[in-house]
Amino acid sequence: MMKKIIIAALVVVHGYAQEVAFNVKEREHSVRDIIDSVAKSQDKEISIVTEASDMFTDAKISGGLRALYSGYEYGGAQSQYATAVGAQIKYELAAFRGFHAAVEFSSSHDIGFATGEGVGHNAEISSTKGNYTELSQAYINYKNGGVNLRAGRQLIDTPLADSDDIRIIANTFEAYTLSYEWESLTFMGGLLTRWQGTDTGLSAENHWSDTGEDGTHFGGFSYSDDFIDSSVWYYGISKDSDPNSATGNVANSSFYTDISLHIELSKEYALHASAQYLNQKEADASAMDATIYGAMAELVMFEDFALSAAYNKSQKQEGKGSFSGFGGGTLYTNMDSMILDTITMDRDAQALVAGLTYRYNDFGFMYVYGAFDGEANSFGIKERIIEQNIGFEYTPDEKVTFAALYVKNEDKKEGGSNGGDWENVRVLLFYNF
Repeated sequence: MMKKIIIAALVVVHGYAQEVAFNVKEREHSVRDIIDSVAKSQDKEISIVTEASDMFTDAKISGGLRALYSGYEYGGAQSQYATAVGAQIKYELAAFRGFHAAVEFSSSHDIGFATGEGVGHNAEISSTKGNYTELSQAYINYKNGGVNLRAGRQLIDTPLADSDDIRIIANTFEAYTLSYEWESLTFMGGLLTRWQGTDTGLSAENHWSDTGEDGTHFGGFSYSDDFIDSSVWYYGISKDSDPNSATGNVANSSFYTDISLHIELSKEYALHASAQYLNQKEADASAMDATIYGAMAELVMFEDFALSAAYNKSQKQEGKGSFSGFGGGTLYTNMDSMILDTITMDRDAQALVAGLTYRYNDFGFMYVYGAFDGEANSFGIKERIIEQNIGFEYTPDEKVTFAALYVKNEDKKEGGSNGGDWENVRVLLFYNF
């Protein structure tokens, strides 16, 4: 009898959520997601043609132009700053019999008079050379019904491999991917061989970095409807034989899963509740072996205002740490700079992040406070890092965005894991076309 009552209650709640939804599910629900979404270029819908010659005449051009200032103030050290202009320009052919192709160039160039020199130069935008240009995407794509096959340089957004588009150059991957969509289910798998972008350090010499000697194999599926989102993923990351790799040897087998519920409490209030689990098993003496749990809740009011809190816990593995992936990472507590990976090595670690977001017409505001604590490791060293993010966004139309972000990072235990005490100010102007 009780089982029938519970099932009936779930059906009623699910139906109610579908009936009165006011699209709050489409909000970004973590700090990293909010920052990542500020200036993401939008691809244009490709045309479908019946003649091969029309693939070129009906081709589309899309992308974005950006101007970014980023300045750092360090406690007792030389400040660094840079101002750069950049662009992502993509040319995509129309589809003929399921086939199409695309190329994209990404570029960033420092503005000399508004950029520091020598030790005062901030190299995170345009590399140590002050300029960076790369063929960031170049792929062939085949689509037939729900099946999509893509080979070449491409943009990927999965839990442990993502674009992390928070500066000027987004992460992209040399990869082979296969996906299949069926009703509310999506399956995806493939092989990642190399990657480039903001999280590889924008190397001035070699723009592309290996994702392992034999690459990274991955696969997963997700389910999504008006009430629930859930996914399960597996990543097999091979040993990295490249001494200049951006990530080093992070070889491991990673299992990741999450679930999110989107509940309409009334026409003006909604609750998002999420949980996640990441388990990594070390391979090739990489010292990447971790178990991490996480939970997040967000209360949305009147569509415009939201309060959120997130928590992650990493269990100690002696002499081992964690790897959140190629990109910004998927943990709920990941902020602009600080992520739990930074302090998980050889210790129990946890993070608690809370904040608010507010939107009024074309204006958006965000404030987030995060506390990252690491218990004593084998050497008796503890960690406590506090990060605060304050963001502002103005979007007068769908093509133009002006955004500013202030990041304050404090190393309370002086462990040095995240570069000590520092502050960062970023100002971005973005035009999407």
